Amino acid sequence: MPSLPAEPAAAGDLISFLKALPDCRMRRGVRFPQWWMLLVAILAILSNEGSLVGIERFARRHREVLNELLGTDFGKEPSDSTFRLLLSQLDVAGFETLLRQWMSAQPGVADDFDTLVCDGKTLRGSIAETDSGAATFIAQVSLYSQSLGVAIAQTTYATDAACVPCVGVNPWGPQPRRSRG
Repeated sequence: MPSLPAEPAAAGDLISFLKALPDCRMRRGVRFPQWWMLLVAILAILSNEGSLVGIERFARRHREVLNELLGTDFGKEPSDSTFRLLLSQLDVAGFETLLRQWMSAQPGVADDFDTLVCDGKTLRGSIAETDSGAATFIAQVSLYSQSLGVAIAQTTYATDAACVPCVGVNPWGPQPRRSRG
């Protein structure tokens, strides 16, 4: 696993930090710089594209603007399999370290603040649709403290139709089910 530089970048911009991460790929056949692909993946995820195909679609839609803004000249966007290969070979620990360093270097982020992360999960198999079309399910929410390294709060609860009236409701009425065949 490649070692990280002591100080990834003096600048506070994300691109400098992404460029400081050693490229995990073999040089042969590399068409897109790792920093560019990671930046596109981050932007796509922030734009609610959560799948590899979604990241590819984001890259296709925004390639020309990214080329112009970043001074690159890519004639085609990377495919979903190119993103898959990069992310499977990525030094995740190094990437997380660099991303944490970049976030802490942003204005307004002080060292004495604790980062809290809230994460929710739905219990597998607990989703049920009510007569009104709403969904009920059992959920668990945890609050994680980065400085302590543990979950500091956690709760499990069952939702009901009154709590989540818009989940599973189609405002245009019921849609015909399509048969798989």
